[in-house]
Amino acid sequence: MDTIKALLRAVDRFQQRRRVLAFPVAVWKKFGDDQAGSLAALIAYYAFASLFPLLLVLVTVTSIVLQHHPALEHTVQTKAIADFPGFGSQLIGSLKHLHGTGFALAIGIILTLLGARGVASAAQNAFNQVWEVPMTRRPGFLPANLRSLGLLLVVGLGEIATLIIAGLAGGAGKSFTGAGAYVAATAVALILNVGLFWLGFRLATASEITGRALWLGAILSAVAWQILQSVGTYLLRSEVSKSSVVGGTFALVLGLLAWLYLQAEITLYAVEASVVHAGKLWPRSMFPPPLTDQDRQSYELYAQVQQRRPDQKIEVSFADGEEPGRSASTQRVAR
Repeated sequence: MDTIKALLRAVDRFQQRRRVLAFPVAVWKKFGDDQAGSLAALIAYYAFASLFPLLLVLVTVTSIVLQHHPALEHTVQTKAIADFPGFGSQLIGSLKHLHGTGFALAIGIILTLLGARGVASAAQNAFNQVWEVPMTRRPGFLPANLRSLGLLLVVGLGEIATLIIAGLAGGAGKSFTGAGAYVAATAVALILNVGLFWLGFRLATASEITGRALWLGAILSAVAWQILQSVGTYLLRSEVSKSSVVGGTFALVLGLLAWLYLQAEITLYAVEASVVHAGKLWPRSMFPPPLTDQDRQSYELYAQVQQRRPDQKIEVSFADGEEPGRSASTQRVAR
């Protein structure tokens, strides 16, 4: 047993001395400490609830706005479905039956807004939790709802614009080569998604977190989403193929939920990387004790986030009597 403990501590010391290992370990530890998996699950649930009403609105709006450009309309709808690789055929089949005006469109918009508002609220809670913003310093009821509305408008309209521009870029690339079309569409989508993620993070995160600190998460999220579009088909098919109802409604539902959860989880990992980088919260100990200064600083932040009133004071101490972050700054991250 002593040999095993000595080996684990040697491994721990090895990763702490090397940034290339210490940084991802710190991100992984903070993700677990924040219970970010549960936060990602809540985002995925609301995203799923708003998915099909959103598709109804998308199909109706594009059929009206792009009625004289059927090729572009088909491109936009196809690229929207491309966000769910592995289920394109089922969703395209659903799109063919999704159409409506008047009452049906109004119901679709209402359901989309309700579900999307849930996504926006869950995202605000998740990002502020990950950034360790104390409860008392988070936006109140009215500001939070205004931020949610802004998030819906910016991300929703921005995503539609991204699909259209990427579709145009892909179409322009076809005049050269097929590979050129793919590269053009991918590059344009990546650049636009970086800006879109940054705007989303800015609206969903308390203003005390600087905009500069959000760029790393935005870049990582955009790159990760672009990669997911390439490898997502394999990932989903390998999981769904284990089910006896492949191609059925049950498999479609489970696959979409898994896909939305994966996207939310990866996004939160990217945000965690921003927090760790901004607060210099590495190295962390994998097998404490002993705790590193960054461990103590992180545990202090976890406690401070529970502050619910301005006149409430939260103090953190450890059994060894050492103050949190004795050798490291205990300032709030990215102030």
